[in-house]
Amino acid sequence: MARPRKVTYNLKEKLEKLQDAGLTPPKAEGIPMVADDQPLLTLNERIRDILQLVRQPTENAYDMTYLVMYDIEDNRVRTHIAKYLLSKGCIRIQKSVYMARTHQKVFTEINDTLKDVQAAYDNHDSILLVPIQSSTVSSMKIIGKDIQVQSLIDPPNTLFY
Repeated sequence: MARPRKVTYNLKEKLEKLQDAGLTPPKAEGIPMVADDQPLLTLNERIRDILQLVRQPTENAYDMTYLVMYDIEDNRVRTHIAKYLLSKGCIRIQKSVYMARTHQKVFTEINDTLKDVQAAYDNHDSILLVPIQSSTVSSMKIIGKDIQVQSLIDPPNTLFY
């Protein structure tokens, strides 16, 4: 007997299949959330990715830089969304924060897809898409691990080791 053909589903269809199968997030309070199965990059790797993103010349007036941030309870939904954002060219900044520079059409597509996913199941989740400018990145304040934000926008002329 031949193996059936592999069917490729988009993010919304995957989540609908999971919901139809009765796979829902646990309702009990205090259950620790499992991290996404994507490896968390080191600080230097994240800085390198951000630098590459910010330093890219804008190819046309329709390119835009933006942040995608989410607070999603369901591990499966969160993992699917993380994989979807990475497939669309977003760079993971933190576990639930992504930065991207894409055409406005891709931004609109991501927005529409995430809106459809949000409406597909009963939840109390939130997803934010925030357009930013290079001047905004240079004025960010970082608390915690030191990330040289100024070097993201205006790289130094001389490096000392």
